[in-house]
Amino acid sequence: MKTPFRLDEHPRRPQPLAPPPAGYFDQLPMRVMQRVQGDIAEERPAFAFGWLARLAAPVRTALATTVVLGGFAGAFLLSQPTLRPATGTDFTLAAVPQSEMVQYLLASEQRVSLSDLAELPDAGQALPDSDLYASPDELQEALDAQPTEEFYL
Repeated sequence: MKTPFRLDEHPRRPQPLAPPPAGYFDQLPMRVMQRVQGDIAEERPAFAFGWLARLAAPVRTALATTVVLGGFAGAFLLSQPTLRPATGTDFTLAAVPQSEMVQYLLASEQRVSLSDLAELPDAGQALPDSDLYASPDELQEALDAQPTEEFYL
């Protein structure tokens, strides 16, 4: 258990504290305010966006929202795939001569097998411009006429 503390048991200082200077407490509030004003002025950085700090809070919030949404919309529009140019020239892989494609593939460092270079039998067939309306019997005959290879079965 702790011993009780008694103030009477502790001696006082032999010399009393000096009294404050005359008018000290009258000048104290003004001195404190001057120091606080000086500290605030030193902490505030001098930056180019001082006009932003002078705006009202709702205007700053609206401006920040507009900037964020504008950045999102800009990023979304810039990430979209580019549209094809309307020049009238249509470059396709079919327009490249086969000998140039073979030379390109053989010149590259990637391993290309002969099965990668093999032609598919359907590559020369063009698709019809309109829809075909066929009966189920005609479809079955067309499917039966297609060549089949053993490794697909």
